[in-house]
Amino acid sequence: MRRPGWILFALAGAAFLALVVFLVDRFPGALDDTTSQARLVYLLLLLTVLGGSVLLHARARPGTTLRHAAVWIAIGMGLVIVYSYRDLLPELQSRLMGELMPQRGVAVGDGAISFRARDDGHFHAEAMVDGVAVLFLVDTGASEVVLSPDDARRLGFDPDRLAYTQVFHTANGTVRGAPVRLGEIVIGPIRLANVRASVNEAPMPRSLLGMTFLGRLSGYEVSGGELTLRR
Repeated sequence: MRRPGWILFALAGAAFLALVVFLVDRFPGALDDTTSQARLVYLLLLLTVLGGSVLLHARARPGTTLRHAAVWIAIGMGLVIVYSYRDLLPELQSRLMGELMPQRGVAVGDGAISFRARDDGHFHAEAMVDGVAVLFLVDTGASEVVLSPDDARRLGFDPDRLAYTQVFHTANGTVRGAPVRLGEIVIGPIRLANVRASVNEAPMPRSLLGMTFLGRLSGYEVSGGELTLRR
């Protein structure tokens, strides 16, 4: 056998040994029963046969075979590692989505979710309101949850038929609102029912997540450019 074949054999053996050591360390006691030991022997025999076949091909085209074998070994190791840490995948997915879409937030423990400030310096949070996705601007200065006319229509309200009996004094002047009730607002692990809100009479660029929601939480805080809401 030419030298490249021995190199391939050594690499394959080292990779398989590392895999076995990793699995034994990751799953202690997995080989304690007879069935598991017999399965390991079967896999060793199968790998021996496959390895012998690879080495025969390696003698004809050693460079190509070596590259292909290295790729498949890397893929196999990667799949084993991913499977071993599968319990961490939901958290990784949540953090990735939180980076790509900050309004979705990132779960940070039991009953808590955090949001990064956007480029405009404000915090935006996507909520499910009675089953409809609504993007809110978090506003601790708003006494209520305030819906824009557009979001109100999406939630089934007709702004033209509402009674605008509330008067709010804002930095932009005096505005009127129509009182409504929202069956449920869900943000990550936080779920609040029967939330008091109002529909703004004038158009708004974004609905506001105000104190009729925030005030019912166990707590919320801003630290290091992140807003954390706690159920």
